Amino acid sequence: MRKSIATVCLSGTLEEKLTAIAAAGFDGVEIFENDLLASPLSPERVRDRTAELGLSLDLFQPFRDFEAVPGDLLARNLRRAEKKFAVMERLGADLLLVCSSVSPAALGDDALAAEQLRLLAERAAAHGIRIAYEALAWGRHVNTYDHAWRIVRQAGHPALGICLDSFHILSRGSDPKGIEEIPGEKIFFLQLADAPLMAMDVLQWSRHYRCFPGQGGLDVTGLLEHVLRTGYDGPLSLEVFNDVFRQGDTARTAVDALRSLIALEEAADRTDLPAPVVPTGFAFAELAAGGGELPALLTALGFARTGRHHSKPVELWEQGEARIVLNSGLDATTGHPEAALAAIGLETPDPAASTGRARALLAPVLPRHRAVADAPLDAVAAPDSTELFFCRTEHPDHPSWTGDFTPRARAASPAGITHIDHVALTQPRHHFDEASLFYRAVLGLRPHDSLELADPYGLLRSRAVSNADGSVRLALNVAQIRPDSGPSGSLRQHIALHSRDIVATARRLRELGAPPLPIPGNYYDDLEARHELSGLHRTLRELGLLYDQDDGGSFLHLYTATVGRVFFEVVQRIDGYQGYGAANAPVRLAAQHARTR
Repeated sequence: MRKSIATVCLSGTLEEKLTAIAAAGFDGVEIFENDLLASPLSPERVRDRTAELGLSLDLFQPFRDFEAVPGDLLARNLRRAEKKFAVMERLGADLLLVCSSVSPAALGDDALAAEQLRLLAERAAAHGIRIAYEALAWGRHVNTYDHAWRIVRQAGHPALGICLDSFHILSRGSDPKGIEEIPGEKIFFLQLADAPLMAMDVLQWSRHYRCFPGQGGLDVTGLLEHVLRTGYDGPLSLEVFNDVFRQGDTARTAVDALRSLIALEEAADRTDLPAPVVPTGFAFAELAAGGGELPALLTALGFARTGRHHSKPVELWEQGEARIVLNSGLDATTGHPEAALAAIGLETPDPAASTGRARALLAPVLPRHRAVADAPLDAVAAPDSTELFFCRTEHPDHPSWTGDFTPRARAASPAGITHIDHVALTQPRHHFDEASLFYRAVLGLRPHDSLELADPYGLLRSRAVSNADGSVRLALNVAQIRPDSGPSGSLRQHIALHSRDIVATARRLRELGAPPLPIPGNYYDDLEARHELSGLHRTLRELGLLYDQDDGGSFLHLYTATVGRVFFEVVQRIDGYQGYGAANAPVRLAAQHARTR
């Protein structure tokens, strides 16, 4: 289906918005009136520019507070409308969005509203323009789509139809099934937006917290399915008011927007998008070596240096199925002057199909410079710039990336680590919703509930995504903390390693001079009050271990000191525990702040 977007969704000038919309691959655009008013471009130049960019001008909006008013006010409203029709003719736009009135002067009289909207439609038709009437969720008298449709039907003019907006419908809890009773040809336009589920005034919710489909908690897919059953054949258009989007990078927000519509079409079975290839595990985590402290920490954690890349300054460290790639070539010239997480290798049954889906969903496929003998390994960039490699390790039908490493003798003794349990990626604040959609749509991972965790200097927002069996888990975090809080205020990442015996791992760390992050005694006093753990309390306190439990089981974990921008977590899941120890995050964050003061 054709895809459109309102200019209000993006930051920047009207010219910048149109350029980004076209570059992302949209077919059309809604011109938000405020963007035109603030632009030095004449309506004729805007018309020509949209044509140059290959964009159709699908809607001009909004026209407010028109219907069901006394006669003297109607005359002023019609004069205002004629002026807008003249502008639209100069723009080359033939569809005007009219919002249900919020004016105190509006009367609760459907017959009067229908009569005046019919008059408006007659005036519009004389200019070759149609009117799409939309029920605002906070409209004074008309605030549901079925009420708006009754008025449009009563007016009975061919140039008057309805605009459906997913936010206005779903935010009020209206049943969208009734949409199927509206003839498709009378649905003149469809606007789509999602939003997180929030208990707040609907106007404030709408103006600040809308997001692209798939990034919130509204059933936009279900609504779209109802609309399509009517025979609606107009564009799918996004209208999103969001404070973060309107401050973000215009081009990448436009790409994120189009990705959301592609994914929405797939959810509604209206696309031939390549099927998702859900990753089945972690192949490796790649770290920029930074200042050289990581080898000692990896040794303390029980890893052995098992190989060196045959053509690059890269080492392979292994323990069980956990693999860490340590890259000394990622230095200041490539943006990694300190230790940092640079890439994640994801096991996939079909790397080529994984790359194909990523490309279809507009993920940037990264150019790879590899020697003739190197294994084929495609990578895409995640929203936070972490590289994601699609791997098939040690499979007879696919070259393994491990073949690029010359084996070395193992020099360390294992410490109980079995595999990578999860990876935590701290996102820039303005990329958080983009990341949530990216991992769901591109990788087929399932998003979990969004959490807000206390930080000594603000809040940390977190949302996990995972595959069905938990063999791939990613925790997406965004910190809102003081800019002067030192290294803890930077974009930290961490790798969680699963241990079959975390107590033994903790003792080894202590013996080798790399003790876990110190945890305050107050934490253990509270833990003892909340849980009956017999003698385990003393062990937890002695070794700096944290504890959590859920309906499935219990969880033990510890944190190492931070090296550069990365630290390790060691975890042990017992009896089906599914969480991430979120209840302990405030303690961990406070301890990390204390270490950097």
